[in-house]
Amino acid sequence: MTARLPDGVVLAPEESYETALRHFRLEFSRAGLRTGIVLVLLGVGLDHAMYPEWQATFAGWRLLASALMAAVLCGMRTDWGKHNIQWLTFGWLLVPQIMIAAMIAATEGAASIYYAGLTLAIYSSGIVLAFGLWQNIVFGGVSYLLYAAACARHPVSFELHGPFVVNSMFLLMSATISAVFTVYNERARYLLFKLKAQVAEKNRELELTNKSLAEIKGQMLQQEKMAALGTLAAGLMHEVNNPVNFCLMAIDLAAEDPVSRSSPLLTECLADAKQGMQRVQHIVSDLKTFAYRKNGDNLLSAHFLFERALGAAIRLIGHELKDVKVVRELPPDTLVRGDEAAIIGVLINLFSNAVLAMRKAGKRPHELTITAVWEGQRLLVTVRDNGPGIPDEQLARVFEPFFTTREVGQGLGLGLSISYRVIERHGGVLLAESVVGEWTKMIFDLPRAETEKR
Repeated sequence: MTARLPDGVVLAPEESYETALRHFRLEFSRAGLRTGIVLVLLGVGLDHAMYPEWQATFAGWRLLASALMAAVLCGMRTDWGKHNIQWLTFGWLLVPQIMIAAMIAATEGAASIYYAGLTLAIYSSGIVLAFGLWQNIVFGGVSYLLYAAACARHPVSFELHGPFVVNSMFLLMSATISAVFTVYNERARYLLFKLKAQVAEKNRELELTNKSLAEIKGQMLQQEKMAALGTLAAGLMHEVNNPVNFCLMAIDLAAEDPVSRSSPLLTECLADAKQGMQRVQHIVSDLKTFAYRKNGDNLLSAHFLFERALGAAIRLIGHELKDVKVVRELPPDTLVRGDEAAIIGVLINLFSNAVLAMRKAGKRPHELTITAVWEGQRLLVTVRDNGPGIPDEQLARVFEPFFTTREVGQGLGLGLSISYRVIERHGGVLLAESVVGEWTKMIFDLPRAETEKR
């Protein structure tokens, strides 16, 4: 969850309410301090209207108070100031209170209109500036003591009747109201923080759910495609095999004819034709193998030669590999457990991505190297291309669903994510390594056929 505060302050999920409140107090104290400086300076108009004989003196006091408040504003930018914002706020609020008390003492005491400034600051401390309860009570008490001390310089106005009593009651009432506001404002802020946190958490959960649903939808579409391809391949096997077998028989008979044996060119043509027919058989067979996906408990019960799956993947995307040098470095034994069709799909996806990257970079010659080595009971497979590589900021995200660097409409960004899940279902991990400008490696592992099912 993420809490958003004034001026774009954003809290991470682990940050507490105390941290949020400190940010809140910091932003509002800064705003209140800037407002306070402006109000103190604008008070020169009041001085001119009420006490013109004191105008020059009061102007000096206002400039001094504004300078002190500006110094506090600078202090709030430091780490110490940010962690002691309540006391800094308490301090800068006392500056205009002391100035106002001095003006009251210099003019008419209890009869001075300046007492209204003390009341304004008391209200601000509880309603606007997010003081704590005890801070607000202390601030109200100190403000009243400053007022009483200012009035004491005028014995006539300090008598327990008239303006002094009325103004005292207003100041104490203001302090009480401000304290009550402090309690309820604090509760409201806490409830608002909790509400924002809950909403942010629900939004995060909803976002994860949407991603999961979209990924499941992508997998279902992929399965539907594979099922359709399996049906098509099965029909092709039935419809194509018979004429292909007839052609192969005819080619074999023609190859035994004395005329063809006596002609090297005819013999070569018949051999090429036979190879072509066999290639058609292999492609149809590979399509059927690729489309037949296993699931559930049957996934790791089947055995297959990784070498065979690799050959099928290369044949199925042979049109993409025309100008690519494919190097295979495999051990003599490549018998593994798992879903052959799913692994063919993983290889096709890795090859297609590699070829696209190499061609996009324009780097030649294009070279794709597939190596496999046994490490204990796992066959470690590496697919390496000599393309442009993947930047570090993208490398960490290549297996995220819907992350893609292709142009809009050229890919959903699900290929590597689905491949990652396939290898995970086989008890392995799909990893990516890269050096920008040189190469990219995709590495995964498969279980040995003799290993007991875990």
